[in-house]
Amino acid sequence: MCPDYLRPALLIFASIAIGVVGWSGHVLLLPVALGFPVLWSISRTRLVAALVSAGYFLAASRGLPQGVAAFYSSDIWPGLLLWLCGSLSFVTVHTALWTKKSGVRPVRYFLAALVMAIPPFGITGWAHPVTAAGVLFPGWGWWGLGLITAGLAGLVTRIWPAVAIALTGFWLWSAATWTDPKLPEAWRGVDLELGVSLGREAGLQRQRDMIATVRGAANDSARFVALPESALGFWTPTVERVWTGALRDGAATVIAGATVLDATGYDNVLVSIDRKGGSILYRERMPVPGSMWQPWRFLFGESGGAKADFFANPVVTIGASRAAPLICYEQLIVWPILQSVLHDPDFVVAVGNGWWTEGTSIVAIQRAAATSWATLFAKPLVIAFNT
Repeated sequence: MCPDYLRPALLIFASIAIGVVGWSGHVLLLPVALGFPVLWSISRTRLVAALVSAGYFLAASRGLPQGVAAFYSSDIWPGLLLWLCGSLSFVTVHTALWTKKSGVRPVRYFLAALVMAIPPFGITGWAHPVTAAGVLFPGWGWWGLGLITAGLAGLVTRIWPAVAIALTGFWLWSAATWTDPKLPEAWRGVDLELGVSLGREAGLQRQRDMIATVRGAANDSARFVALPESALGFWTPTVERVWTGALRDGAATVIAGATVLDATGYDNVLVSIDRKGGSILYRERMPVPGSMWQPWRFLFGESGGAKADFFANPVVTIGASRAAPLICYEQLIVWPILQSVLHDPDFVVAVGNGWWTEGTSIVAIQRAAATSWATLFAKPLVIAFNT
């Protein structure tokens, strides 16, 4: 191979390796993603920077084609198309802001990181290296976020080896002393293994099975029990009556995923149920683009698809506490959790329905991201997933 092509090839191969390892679903490997800005900065041409960005992002989101194929019960091609389309914003932003000028490169990379953290580009801003902040600076909160932002900017300067050594020191120290976030007192998150049937099979027997599951968890001294996304199916007055009646003799409060339909589409929500009744607690701010959130329907006068509430309800009140809720896709992007912690919640509640991700690392990545963010801000964490 000609030497002129060897360096770009090595950079692209390294970016793919960083995407695979950093986003493997192991929380302590998230800092590997910080290798991406180094490769981006030492690319000698805009084209190489674009290919490095594409290699990293596509590798990090490699489970998407298989997951989409499972979700739609189709072949791999729709998933591949969505996978490539999802990478366009990341590649476009990092290609447009790449520069040969070392003096302005840190500012350019900071802008790229900022743009990919907030809407509209942040809507597909998964695999963001800043997610590793909780691993490098556990408990440091906003100071830790500031330090990792400064570290990312430092990694695109000429002194990047020194910055990398310093960040590696924090990483090793954190790994040696690492502990996962604790559960809030009197809480229990219930993982289910009901596959595709969760949310689709919502008859009376399924509701009774869920109630039995909650009672089993409440018997373990938990007063608050979290169930996964879509656990209750459609939220209707009948479902509310069934659950309220079942909880009438106890003190448990159930937080569970459900779907609320109306004439224009549906909301992916969390509901709160106790012996006094049930109510909608949280409406998902950012559903999965494409498969759930389909804003183009309105351009053609069509209804349907999940609603995006964007910056609504960043925290919710549960009992005497305030929680930061994250449903499924919101765990993969940056701005929902940062918006929530601006309001200083007492803990984080992360739920999901990942039956369609079987054979991929998507659920593991969601768990790792939620764990990292909760650890950064020293918040207890409740997790409930269906697989």
